[in-house]
Amino acid sequence: MTIPTTRRELRERAASDDAPAAASAAPGRRRARVGGAIGEILLWGAAVVGLVCIVLVILAYTANITLIMFRTGSMSPTIPAGSVALVQQVDAAEIAVGDVVTVDRAGELPVTHRVTSIAEGATEESRTITMRGDANDVDDPRPYEVTTVRTVLFSIPGIAPVTAAMGNPLVLGGTTIAAALLVVWAFWPRDRRREDT
Repeated sequence: MTIPTTRRELRERAASDDAPAAASAAPGRRRARVGGAIGEILLWGAAVVGLVCIVLVILAYTANITLIMFRTGSMSPTIPAGSVALVQQVDAAEIAVGDVVTVDRAGELPVTHRVTSIAEGATEESRTITMRGDANDVDDPRPYEVTTVRTVLFSIPGIAPVTAAMGNPLVLGGTTIAAALLVVWAFWPRDRRREDT
């Protein structure tokens, strides 16, 4: 075996010695790339979910927009049970017959039905409205005296169980821990020498 004497010979020798190592490292490098791609997808997904949450919080404070969940099918087929609707609080003077609105009731759950009639209320700002669920044959038992209502902007069917689960403390805690671990993993210092081989 001859001892290399020039830099070129040293480089060629080093390249030939590293060739088997590079070939054996190829599957590991492929695995690292797949893991990195999955990590990127998870990070982008978490970023989108976080952005949606931030937008919803801003809308709740600036435009009185919130979410409501439909547990019953009284508004089917327009809004089936298990739907989530985006609602905005408006003055009673702004509603019209045919609008789907949510009315708060003292000591009871809010009701979301379609407005069937509107009359003047006891004050200039208030209105007396009757409502009916799209799945019901008759109006609600009594009219509602309201000064504000929450009008339904749009609804998404079938996501109420997921939304309700997100409010569970165990789910919130698990999601927070998972997001923190994902961020730590993404920003953890890497050994560049190992990545380059």
